[in-house]
Amino acid sequence: RRVLRPGGHLMLSTPNLAAWYNRALLLAGVQPVFSEVSLRGIHGRPGSEVVGHLRLYTARALRSFLTASGFTDVTIKGAPFHGVPRPLRLLDRAACAVPGASSILLAHARRR
Repeated sequence: RRVLRPGGHLMLSTPNLAAWYNRALLLAGVQPVFSEVSLRGIHGRPGSEVVGHLRLYTARALRSFLTASGFTDVTIKGAPFHGVPRPLRLLDRAACAVPGASSILLAHARRR
């Protein structure tokens, strides 16, 4: 907010905590994809690469956070993730119709 002038546009993308596959992982007791409990290593989830997201948002939480941070006209859309295995890509694209279930959240907002 400090570097964006009043009326300026913010555009960001972030992984969705409530992505369709994260919901399934949580039911299985597995740490959601893209989330980290530490920047020093992988704990509780598949993969071998630290992705560095210590905060993940749902669509509702991201909208609320941006509004509370002084942004207006907040819109949230869904986007697919390029790393989804080929057999699941159609499902990933379909989930974009409901931002709350999409892999990636795309946000656009204006600073007050």
